Amino acid sequence: MTPASQAPSRRRFLQQCASAAAVTGFPTYIPASALGKDGRPAPSNRTTLALIGCGGRGTDVLKNFLQDERVQVITVCDVERESDRYNKGIIKKAGSLGREPARRLVDETYGTKGCGVHEDFREVLARADVDAVQIATPDHWHALQAVAAARAGKHIYCEKPLSLTVAQGRFMSDVVRRSGVIWQTGSQQRSDIHFRMACEYVRNGRIGRLKQIRVGLASDNRDNNGHAAKTAPAPVPEGLNYDLWLGPAPEAPFCPARLHSNWRWFYDYSGGNVTDFGAHHLDIVQWALDQNEGGPVEFFDLEAEWPAPGSLYNTCPHFSFAYRYADGTTVRVKDRQDFGAGIAFEGELGSILCSRGMLKIQPDALRKPLAEGDVRLYESKDHFRNFIDAVRDGVQPAAPIEYAHRSITIAHLANIGLRLGRRKVRWNPATEQILDDAEASAMLSRPMRGPWQLA
Repeated sequence: MTPASQAPSRRRFLQQCASAAAVTGFPTYIPASALGKDGRPAPSNRTTLALIGCGGRGTDVLKNFLQDERVQVITVCDVERESDRYNKGIIKKAGSLGREPARRLVDETYGTKGCGVHEDFREVLARADVDAVQIATPDHWHALQAVAAARAGKHIYCEKPLSLTVAQGRFMSDVVRRSGVIWQTGSQQRSDIHFRMACEYVRNGRIGRLKQIRVGLASDNRDNNGHAAKTAPAPVPEGLNYDLWLGPAPEAPFCPARLHSNWRWFYDYSGGNVTDFGAHHLDIVQWALDQNEGGPVEFFDLEAEWPAPGSLYNTCPHFSFAYRYADGTTVRVKDRQDFGAGIAFEGELGSILCSRGMLKIQPDALRKPLAEGDVRLYESKDHFRNFIDAVRDGVQPAAPIEYAHRSITIAHLANIGLRLGRRKVRWNPATEQILDDAEASAMLSRPMRGPWQLA
């Protein structure tokens, strides 16, 4: 996206559209709204966006970008043409999802027939008319797609959890930094006033010295919509490129239980609820402790309950673990605390409990406005508009990739300790190495199925 002062002319824009259409084989429609006749910014001042991953979360976020007058969604991409098999109880939707429903949503919103559609994300990244991409694919795809997008010069909004492994996250962050593109992680709690206020109160010592932090992750919804019963190998449905869905993950027979939100319960594709909601709440802990680019030094008290033998799902539904920072601050994490889901900061003078839509400070006397000179944290009121603001202004957004990498590293390390049954895992956040445990260190990365390579 070029600054307004360097924006290309209208004629150049139209020529670029025509060239892109010729390359991709898709027709280009230039509606009146695209020419700035409906009060929206002219195309040279609009950020063109592509969606990669048209499932429930991808479609939800897409709707936010469709309402931003500075954005023009021009193409969508998914390995599945259209399906009504998505877990409606998780994504709270009726009807079908996939690239064709997403294309229809874009066209209906704009009142045009101009949205492109692709099966392969590489076709999207080859388009010269795409400024930014929204990546909402399963976790095992994030690294390859993000690295390719950054190298193609596309700004990136990518869903959490950031990565499948610690090594992938480090590689992604380094490539994004060198490329100079803007990155926003879908850690929208960084744009929530309750979480920001909680972190500001902790940073400013309102509750005194921290005694401990307790984190409760949301209950996981595995087996939702009856998918757990659909574990037998089955023919690949028409319209699904299953080999491309697997991509770098190990070869595996298709079955309905493997896809559509339930992929997060497979260690080949994700890390279960430890990484799913851990990516949100552990990120807030990092923010509150001013550890955005740091991390803990030790994990302990690791306990997990695993699925029954023979289950396709192999991430732990119930777990607890603790970790400690170099200054002694201790965080205790469970799948569900006595307060449910959220974060409890417990200090010598009081406590703060925050979750989505709620901030509770005790005693009430501590709940006072920040004073002049107090620490103030990055304020974003809309996570999606904040990304576009950052793209247009060339500044850091609310959730940069390095912050996301450091936060999800905590969840990855906990998973490594839980899977190996370790009593302790020691970590050096400066070198990003596990200490004195070769078996655990080997799990910081995973091989990719050929021909996919992260290099």
